[in-house]
Amino acid sequence: MISSKSSHILGARVPSESEHLSDLQRELEKRRSSLSGLTSRNRTGIRTDSTTAVSTSMGMEDPSANLFPPPLPQPGICMWKYLDFHSMQRLEKTATVEEMREVLAELLGLGSSEQSLRDAITLDLFTHALIFCRQRGFSLEQMSAACAMLQDLHKACVATPLGNVEECYRYFTSVLFCHGVRRPPFSIDLFKEEQLLALADYVVNTYFRHFKLYKYVFTPQVRLDLSLTYMGLEPPKPWTEVKEGINELEEESVIPEGEEPEEEAELEQKTGKVSTLQTYIKTQLNKEVGQLQHLMEEQLKACEERLNSKMNALERPTQLPPSKGKNKTK
Repeated sequence: MISSKSSHILGARVPSESEHLSDLQRELEKRRSSLSGLTSRNRTGIRTDSTTAVSTSMGMEDPSANLFPPPLPQPGICMWKYLDFHSMQRLEKTATVEEMREVLAELLGLGSSEQSLRDAITLDLFTHALIFCRQRGFSLEQMSAACAMLQDLHKACVATPLGNVEECYRYFTSVLFCHGVRRPPFSIDLFKEEQLLALADYVVNTYFRHFKLYKYVFTPQVRLDLSLTYMGLEPPKPWTEVKEGINELEEESVIPEGEEPEEEAELEQKTGKVSTLQTYIKTQLNKEVGQLQHLMEEQLKACEERLNSKMNALERPTQLPPSKGKNKTK
């Protein structure tokens, strides 16, 4: 049996959580509007081919296998997802940034920075995220969840070479809500409201600000091979057949020295006819252009004469007509 007092407490707690969730949604919508303006200014140019393999520790598939954006995973609780309690204790014991980088590289299975540029960028991403969590005074559980949310966001970004910044931002905000409101088993109140807003600001100003740069490094180049087929026309020949035909023509055009084929004489004769035709066309065109130019000059001259006559008429002083009445004498 639930007492009336406990039911009253539960009834009073539910609206407070809903109000808390609505406040978080409003704050994140403001940051989303600023993010959309930021990503519209970030433009990338020509991309180069990516030859380095994706790190196996991140569990990323080949983005070139499917060019359509894959569906994002369902948001859920990320505490102890990638970095467990013992891993966070090892990171907590590190005193310098270099020690933290070494432990992170070992836990995430990343190689050395000199061998793989992608591993170096990934290591920098999580190192700065842990430094931010330490500066904010996050607990081990909060640091583990923050790193897991950032890693899932990074996976969603590099899953496709196509643009999906809006989808990734909506996924990230949904994961944030899973750690801000106590609604087990769907969400927990791991972070306070100001901690969630600080974490959202940090991710927007660091990861989403350089979203296209991360996609540039971690995804391959996409090229479009477009072929058109018109109704009623023969389909175009493959490039291999066209290349073979060009090679055959080049081989036939090779003539031994000392021989003057008849084709050369016919070609010269055709060239002479073409030059005669070109000369005739140029002569007729010049004649027509001269006539048009003469006609335009005559029209301009007549228009100028009419304009001058009107201006002269306006410049003449106007004379008043004589009065018909006589002056009256007293």
